[in-house]
Amino acid sequence: MKAAVLHGKEGGLKIEDIPVPKIGPDQVLVKVAGCGVCHTDLHYIEHGVPTFKKPPIVLGHEASGTVEEVGSAVSDVTTGQRILIPAVLTCGKCTACRLGRENICSQMSMLGNHFNGAYAEYVAVPAKDVLTVPDSIALEDASIIADAVSTPYHAVKNRAKVQPGDTVVVFGCGGVGINAIQLASAAGGYVIAVDINDRKLEWATEFGAAKTVNASKVERIDKEIKKLTGGGADIAMEVIGNPRTIEQAFDCVRVGGRLCVVGYTHEAISIIAGKIMFKELEIVGSLGCRPVDYVPLIRMVEQGKIDLKRLITHRFSLDDIDKAFDVMKEGLSLRSIVIP
Repeated sequence: MKAAVLHGKEGGLKIEDIPVPKIGPDQVLVKVAGCGVCHTDLHYIEHGVPTFKKPPIVLGHEASGTVEEVGSAVSDVTTGQRILIPAVLTCGKCTACRLGRENICSQMSMLGNHFNGAYAEYVAVPAKDVLTVPDSIALEDASIIADAVSTPYHAVKNRAKVQPGDTVVVFGCGGVGINAIQLASAAGGYVIAVDINDRKLEWATEFGAAKTVNASKVERIDKEIKKLTGGGADIAMEVIGNPRTIEQAFDCVRVGGRLCVVGYTHEAISIIAGKIMFKELEIVGSLGCRPVDYVPLIRMVEQGKIDLKRLITHRFSLDDIDKAFDVMKEGLSLRSIVIP
């Protein structure tokens, strides 16, 4: 089969012919319909962020497809079934899983990181993790639910805890950020979107932002947000993973407010601890999505409350995957998908 294989930062990403995966008794073989192109993959390819499985490894962690083959011990998944594969798979046995926080499972594994992913014609995954995609949802479009939609869903609902009437400032209007905006708006929040790309700010308005701010065109973003909100946002969400914007988001929160960090960075940030204490501020992190949240999320897509088609701005064949990363780096895409 054809697959996009990472050979490390120096070796890069190459399209190769590799064997179709062999499945174990509790696994299913999935014929990939679509796989979302995520900025995380760019970290692996260009920025030297290591994968848990040493290269060569097939990348791609936002996948949907059709079950081609089922393992001998599988009884609740059938061939031909339309399915979504969560980006992160959980053990169901550790303390976090038993507390209902499977998204921070101590044994978690991720497609295209711990094992071969879905920039390929076929991928093998545990049968227990797959979710049924209703016929009303285009199967290749459903792929982006696995991360680009599910990650901000968990962040908005369970970590930022957006309630009707909350003022919410979202830093970063990329694929995940736009969905944070869309979901926070759907939850009843008054959303202010912050970015330095005017096109992305236009998209933010289309997806529910009440106001937008180009941070490169104001002297201090915290003063601008406080002016727009009458003293600071109830909730700030940083969806970029940049130390400076995390600090800026923190400075935009009102007394008694909450900062939710969704973007990843390995770098340290500088925050005055006294502000956290005197203002009784909350700082929470958000990672991925719990398995239990996928069912209501898929239902929201089915009901038209989340628009996948508008989110997918570009579609590429596997051979053209480099172009998908190019439009991402140029800021031209919200979400691209690869169709093997």
